[in-house]
Amino acid sequence: MDMKDVAERGLVLLGCGKMGSAMLAGWLKGGLPNTSVWVIDPFPSDWVQAQGVHVNADLPANPALVLIAVKPQMMGEALPTLAAMGSDTLFVSVAAGTSLATYEAALGADSAIIRCMPNTPAAVGQGITALIGNANVSEDQLALSEALLQAVGQTVRLESEDQMDAVTALSGSGPAYVFHMIECLAAAGEAEGLSPELAMKLAQATVAGAGALAEGADETPAQLRVNVTSPNGTTQAGLEVLMDENAGLPSLVRATVKAAADRSRELGRD
Repeated sequence: MDMKDVAERGLVLLGCGKMGSAMLAGWLKGGLPNTSVWVIDPFPSDWVQAQGVHVNADLPANPALVLIAVKPQMMGEALPTLAAMGSDTLFVSVAAGTSLATYEAALGADSAIIRCMPNTPAAVGQGITALIGNANVSEDQLALSEALLQAVGQTVRLESEDQMDAVTALSGSGPAYVFHMIECLAAAGEAEGLSPELAMKLAQATVAGAGALAEGADETPAQLRVNVTSPNGTTQAGLEVLMDENAGLPSLVRATVKAAADRSRELGRD
């Protein structure tokens, strides 16, 4: 199975909110014909309806791939409509908290199913998506899924489905942690005498620039930190507070990610 197969047999996008729309935009930009895409969404946006794709139309009987991008609470209603698909249709889910076993129960034990966890920077092509397939997924199908998901950023493969809770807590929820860090930096700048607008601009640019530097550099983040920390200078004074073993960032971030991972496990059992 490859992109030519997808173009010929069709791709069904079940749910086209922010994540689905970001992916659709990436696929169309990458050359997937709009006539090869079927979107099923109760409230399609004006943007979706202007793309020339099939919207809420009769689905092909045997599409190459179905991408499930609905909210978890809509899953029970959505899955029965997919159960009649062809036996060689690949199902790819970007819906949080729904296990491979749940999909197998609804779609058939022989179905090829890939579960993914993208994150919101996908909206600007800077996402990262972790994926894991069930026993029926071939290497070609995994590679095809990666090619489709790379339209909105990077991909990584997991070794086991159990890792998905940690991925959810780290990269899935992580953008919100970083947004809060920006809020906190800006508020601290205000407290030291900067205007709100200037403090926010400095905080946003600092976090974005540091992230780009960390991702593009050969050195580790730890080494980059050392590189900008002069002995007895201003950065060291700040880091002594931030890196405090008991009250600093290490223990706080550990507790943050653990709480999110624990909640992900709870939702998976509901």
